[in-house]
Amino acid sequence: MRRRQLLGGTGLALATATAGCLGFVTGEEPLSFAADPAVASEDTAGETGYETEGPQERTESREFTVAGQTRQVEVTNQVTTYEKTVEYPAIGEARLGVFAVISSPKVEIAGQTLNPMEDYSNKRLVELLASQYEGISDPSRVGERTVETLDGELTFEKYEATATVQGHDVDVFVHVGRTAHGDDFVVPVALYPKQLADDERPNAVALTESLEHPA
Repeated sequence: MRRRQLLGGTGLALATATAGCLGFVTGEEPLSFAADPAVASEDTAGETGYETEGPQERTESREFTVAGQTRQVEVTNQVTTYEKTVEYPAIGEARLGVFAVISSPKVEIAGQTLNPMEDYSNKRLVELLASQYEGISDPSRVGERTVETLDGELTFEKYEATATVQGHDVDVFVHVGRTAHGDDFVVPVALYPKQLADDERPNAVALTESLEHPA
């Protein structure tokens, strides 16, 4: 069941007026929210050399407290991951360029908007998305820039960190941004070796600027 908003001038009680939500009101069933997918434009991905298999759903359960009552909410996020094969010393060719975009639904219950992404630190986002890296450690924020995307602007924060690839330590830059668009929160993340920053930093910005949501 897909629910974007649960109206409630009198707390959770008015949810009984929404068909199929009685189980949520009584605490017997979770309420489900699902995001629309977000993607980089196909042209920009092709020009920058990044490839994707398309959006994938990731569903998780959360507890939210509204009007003194705790209820279970099921959140379905959409994650689109792009990867690029690059040449790196001592490793050779490997898929070391990563760009990913998460869309996560706004949860609105009884007039209260809750952000499912709030408890995801930037480090946690990197760990979730950079699956081909064996590990990301010691992230340190080193700057930020403003990027225009999705009819607005977002702050693209820049971090430096150490990643492990095939047993080798690789110094990397990571960029993370967050913005609200439509009924969802959209979070782009880019990761690439510092040694390739001159080439990959402009690509990360271009991919972010080209975001389309809903896709």
